[in-house]
Amino acid sequence: MTEPSTLPTGTRPLTVERGGVRDTVRAHLSRGGGVLLTGPAGIGRTTLLSQLAADLAGFGQTVMRCSPSPAERNTPFIGLIDLLSDLPDTALDVLAAHERAVLEDTLLRSARTLASGSGTEGGPAAGRDALVLRIAVRKVLAVLRGAGPLLLVVDDAQWLDQSTADILKYLARRGDPGLSVLATLRSGEGPEPSLAAPADPVGALELCPRPVRRVVVPPMTAHEVAELLERHDHPSWPRALVARLHRMSGGNPRTALELSAALDERVRVEGADVPDCAEPLPVPDSLRRPILDRLGVLPARARHTLVVAATAARPTVELLRRAGCPHAAADLDVCARQGIIRALAASDHDTIRFLDPLTPMVLCAETPYEHLVDAHRALADASDDPVERAHHIARLSAGPDQAVATRLAAAASAARRRGAPRTAARLGRLAAEYTPAGQAYVDVERRLTAAEDGIEAGDLDFARRLAHQVLGDADRPADRVRAWNVVIDSCGQAMAEIADVFPEAVRDAAGDPELLAQLHYRMSWRAWMVGGSAARARDHAVRAARLAAGTGDRRTELMALTQQASLELFLGLPEAETTLAAALAAPHDPHAMTHHNGPLYLKHRFHLVHDELDAARAELRTLVYRLRQRGSADSLSQCLIGLAQVEIQRGRCRPALTIARQSLRIIEEAGLSQGPAWYAVSLAETAGGSLSQALTAAETAGRHSEDDDDRLFLPRALHAEGRIRLFAGQTGAAAELLRRAGRLETAQGQRDPATRRWHADLAEALAADGAPDEAAAVIAHARDQAERLGRPGVLAVLGRAAAAVDASRGELALAARKLESAAVRLRVAGYPWEEARTRAVLGRVLRRAGDEPGARAAFASALRLFTRADARPWIAMTRAERDRAEDITFGPPEGGSWSDPLTTTERSVVARVAQGATNREIATGLVLSVKTVEAALTRAYRKLGAKSRVDITRMVMAPPTS
Repeated sequence: MTEPSTLPTGTRPLTVERGGVRDTVRAHLSRGGGVLLTGPAGIGRTTLLSQLAADLAGFGQTVMRCSPSPAERNTPFIGLIDLLSDLPDTALDVLAAHERAVLEDTLLRSARTLASGSGTEGGPAAGRDALVLRIAVRKVLAVLRGAGPLLLVVDDAQWLDQSTADILKYLARRGDPGLSVLATLRSGEGPEPSLAAPADPVGALELCPRPVRRVVVPPMTAHEVAELLERHDHPSWPRALVARLHRMSGGNPRTALELSAALDERVRVEGADVPDCAEPLPVPDSLRRPILDRLGVLPARARHTLVVAATAARPTVELLRRAGCPHAAADLDVCARQGIIRALAASDHDTIRFLDPLTPMVLCAETPYEHLVDAHRALADASDDPVERAHHIARLSAGPDQAVATRLAAAASAARRRGAPRTAARLGRLAAEYTPAGQAYVDVERRLTAAEDGIEAGDLDFARRLAHQVLGDADRPADRVRAWNVVIDSCGQAMAEIADVFPEAVRDAAGDPELLAQLHYRMSWRAWMVGGSAARARDHAVRAARLAAGTGDRRTELMALTQQASLELFLGLPEAETTLAAALAAPHDPHAMTHHNGPLYLKHRFHLVHDELDAARAELRTLVYRLRQRGSADSLSQCLIGLAQVEIQRGRCRPALTIARQSLRIIEEAGLSQGPAWYAVSLAETAGGSLSQALTAAETAGRHSEDDDDRLFLPRALHAEGRIRLFAGQTGAAAELLRRAGRLETAQGQRDPATRRWHADLAEALAADGAPDEAAAVIAHARDQAERLGRPGVLAVLGRAAAAVDASRGELALAARKLESAAVRLRVAGYPWEEARTRAVLGRVLRRAGDEPGARAAFASALRLFTRADARPWIAMTRAERDRAEDITFGPPEGGSWSDPLTTTERSVVARVAQGATNREIATGLVLSVKTVEAALTRAYRKLGAKSRVDITRMVMAPPTS
């Protein structure tokens, strides 16, 4: 959460927040010292520095900035002149006459230098005047620090002149309080070799006072690249293409923008089609020229070897030797020294890696066609891998060729068996393209198979394109329905977009029970995700399973039975266990048994409703292992999402956060629907990361689900956001979000509270928001369902919610007894994180009841559990509550108080300052950014006339005046 935007209505910033890095830098600078931001050209160092300078200026800091350039590097004191350009003349009044004269001469402000027109050559020489200048600068900055903290900003420190650098180092060694430095330094070679600077010519770290921290500006994630392109009004590229732009740019924002702009020009101006995964992207001259400059210094033999390496799918030194490059190791060593490839490993069989993903494309584009043909021919003869050999043979064929098509189809099958669906899809499409005319059925079969491989690989636009090609040509019902299935599967979570597909697909099925079984299975998903009815979805699943069983389609039967069992579990029907057993029974289908909508994945959810967390984890870990070897990106991501949730419940918060982020990364790279992955990240951040980042993730999950009209995941996103706001004390907003989640789940037909555990959180939010009767009704309804189905874990958390209702009614002793009972039951059920949360609530209730020793013991117990779980946001909050002697009741008493001139946010921040909380603890507790807390505190200081946290505490603790 951030301060309200100061942008005019209808505008938005062109930059991406990159909040994690900004929070890290702000947190460090809030304690003084310095930060050095490093990263390659185009990574966003200057943009990030400007954002941070604006942030800190908004907190009342004085910011002075210089931005040296290559042309100024040898001009003495030009950086100091830039840095002190806004220095008022009155600031020089503290200086002695000689000090002032030296400083004015250096800054070109004295009458003598202005009259003579001399430049910075008139600055002080080494010796006494140089020392006087340093002292004068320090005195002037001390005057500025008297009005508040002072931040010196140096952008591109590699171009800073040495004279200015020496003065900044002098200031850094003195470590004057209130003075901090934020600098950037380019790492690696710049976009123009002629402008490449030494790694660190001025010793940039020495410019920063201690404590100093070096922060590497990371590449953007695929999500951030997508947001960047959107903010710069680039076209809405397909997800797979955005993922490819992210890969080819290496996450460098400038490179991504330039690649997208070049692609837009080709598509919009030249009328070209959007390239698929096998076609090269256009590389603009600004990116191509530095690559060509590096390639231009290579000897002819090394360049030839590099061309062969760029042509190969998986180049190794050994492969290049067999392909006619006997000196491959030596040639590649030359390339590594030029910064073109990574340094070679000891093994000749390790894959050669290009440092810049654009280099192979640029190199191949600049190589004569006949040389590329020679390279493909040599690699086809040298390769002992059928997939690689087929790839090169296809490049040697000028048109349709039966033998080439057959070999490509075989290679696609080999790639599929080894778990490389993306390669299989590309080879399968090539096989179709090389299929001779007159073999229409073979061509259609190969295109459909390639499209299905594209689905497995997560390349949904590629798959959809092939499917529509088939629909334009095919006339057989089986082919047409198969193509419609690809179209349906390629929409991911956004099934609302294809409402018109199902009637056409059913018409094309022409009453064939096998084809109708496949369609009813997909109708089941649509009825649940879009229609929001689990009962109707179950009817479709039952029909699909029966039709598939009657026609011997075991794969569709297993997938339909799994869907049926999942819906029956959600609906609280007793036959759910029997249906799952039927789905798990032999004969098995390999695809169904490793799919995230298959019976093995569903099995872990049955373990969860029975509170069998270890068994659920074992099932998911086995599936994840199999999917990492060979499986679809979608299935792997969904299994990781499930595993992250299990790890949270088991009290392993940091591993859960790592797993959830892995899931998101896989989804982003594959270009799949992101709502479920962001939901998992929000849960993991809530438990073991940052509540502010958790809130961002939950809101992002909700937006994706709303955009996709995905009613299956939307309630989960609302639940996640509602919990976070509940934990932050925003009870009204939490109650409304959780009410909405509950209405959606109930409307879908949920009858088992263990499948979506929102009931207790809703009741706690309602109780805290002054609606205890409504909360009690929610608890009673959920308890009836949980007791009927035998769900002890659910009953335990409902016990905590019931205690919240009692506490809201002032029945503190009864609430404490219920909380103790709930904590014990949660320990027995194996939910350490929920137990810790319950004991923290117990501490608050006991403190309200006046039992301070009991409260401190409960907080200490909760803290031990949270620490063992590595639940970082909860550790900070619980430690602060444990160490607090007594909660302070804040509010404007009659007769006026300190809180009268403050806003709600400012009052909450000041209250926690008086309790001894740090800014970061306040931000975590209120689900605000540290920036917002600091800004609110600055405003409160001004309104209250306070100069320190001690003044704030005295004002708050003072008894009200009558």
